[in-house]
Amino acid sequence: MKKFLALFLVGFIALVLVACGGEETTSTTDESETEVTSIKVGATAGPYSDMLNKAIIPALEEKGYEVELVEFSDYIQPNKALDTGDIDANLFQHTVYLENFEKENDMALEDLIIVPTAPMGFFSEKYTSVDEIEDGAKIAIPNDPSNAARTLLTLQEQGLIEIDPNIEELKASEKDVTVNNKNLVFQPLEAAALPRAIESVDIAAVPGNFALAAGLDLMDAVFLENMPDQFRNVVAVKEENKDSQLAKDLIEIVESEEFEVIIDAEFQGFGKPEWMQNR
Repeated sequence: MKKFLALFLVGFIALVLVACGGEETTSTTDESETEVTSIKVGATAGPYSDMLNKAIIPALEEKGYEVELVEFSDYIQPNKALDTGDIDANLFQHTVYLENFEKENDMALEDLIIVPTAPMGFFSEKYTSVDEIEDGAKIAIPNDPSNAARTLLTLQEQGLIEIDPNIEELKASEKDVTVNNKNLVFQPLEAAALPRAIESVDIAAVPGNFALAAGLDLMDAVFLENMPDQFRNVVAVKEENKDSQLAKDLIEIVESEEFEVIIDAEFQGFGKPEWMQNR
């Protein structure tokens, strides 16, 4: 009888261990089968890739995404990559640029939400105030239409030029300048080259992202752009994906209080969009 009981207990314990082991294996299998969504997001190198890295990608990863950041060195490739599906979203451009790019390149892209944006800065090694700008001063400006319009509007706000009131302000170009009392000479350049131009011109209008990427301090500018929302940067996706779960998650992240806390701490001087100021 004692031998029988001993054998029974050994068998019972073995069954319990097998059952426990089976449960652990099942749990491990379930965890390994958890689906992870892999995505790629793009930005130009500088403050907006920093914004993705510090304020958006960590939140996406918390939601279960596996995220790869793709950095670009110009304003052309991020939209081409988005259109072809090589990336799933990008952050580098404002609404006006996006709309112009779509029309010129026959693309269907969609801006999801406006983010805090570094304003254009007007930098000079010669002047420290608007009043010091001399007759015939040479001003380097961006050569793409939307950023050129931003530059001209800011110069008008500073009282340096006047633009034809009958044209659409956001499409203003040099030919629309009707008053130029100081005979300013405009030198259009690629936006990425503008920080380097500061040394060779009297004043250079540098978009905020390129200024920060070049190590410039926005507070050292002679003056800064008073930026309307149309010129603040947006998170963009392909139009066909505007209602996707990723699009919804991106909007939720940018609208979160946690996102604004990081902006306040890490991106000082960035102008906030109206929706963020008014909530």
